[in-house]
Amino acid sequence: MEDDLMIQTDLPTDQMLEPAEQEAEEKELPVQVLYLTNNLILIAEIDEVLADIGQPDCKLINPCLIHGGTSDGTILSKWMSDYTPNREMFMSSDKILTLVDPTPKLLDDYFETIK
Repeated sequence: MEDDLMIQTDLPTDQMLEPAEQEAEEKELPVQVLYLTNNLILIAEIDEVLADIGQPDCKLINPCLIHGGTSDGTILSKWMSDYTPNREMFMSSDKILTLVDPTPKLLDDYFETIK
């Protein structure tokens, strides 16, 4: 009776499996506020990447430097925009002291800055 449940195929195992959803390409990365060891405060989309020991293991997408706040909003500037046109940068996680969620107002200011 168990033999009735088996299906014979000539396909390799990897071709028998259904393709996985392309979630990695479509997944929305979290926007986080990063407080760095050099006292800079950034806001960026952040993604963890595989890396060898000592290599950068965080990908920052559209990082912006937080300069401070005013009654009109937060003063942001695109980080390192004077030096590179790159919108993705890599950083070692040991340079980050803490990560926190941004306030809704800061998030609005961030999206306005990276347009």
